Amino acid sequence: MKPQFELLLIWILNALALLAVANFVPGIHVDGFGSALIAAFFLGLVNTLIRPLLLLLTLPVTMITLGLFIFVINGLLFWFVGSVLRGFIVDSFWHGVLGAVLYSIFCWALTAAAAQLMRKQQ
Repeated sequence: MKPQFELLLIWILNALALLAVANFVPGIHVDGFGSALIAAFFLGLVNTLIRPLLLLLTLPVTMITLGLFIFVINGLLFWFVGSVLRGFIVDSFWHGVLGAVLYSIFCWALTAAAAQLMRKQQ
């Protein structure tokens, strides 16, 4: 399969995962699939560009908390993206933490299922 198609498929699956998170967590609101696509794109950018820097800067705190501070970072970044974009709203930090955890689980599950289906097709 072509890399461009894989990237597009993962992007769509991440948007679907974000819509699912909005249905499970009452403090997270997504206006529609278009807003979910935009939010998934920006979450991907933030997780690719900003998250590694924050993980490096907070490494001592993360080590002291045995890695639990990563949940705080993920929640803050999820909340940040929700505060910047229209159509994607995260009401509070704790909704951001729960949303980030569920978003990670849903993205992983959808991507794994899609990869399994693609393997069976070949």
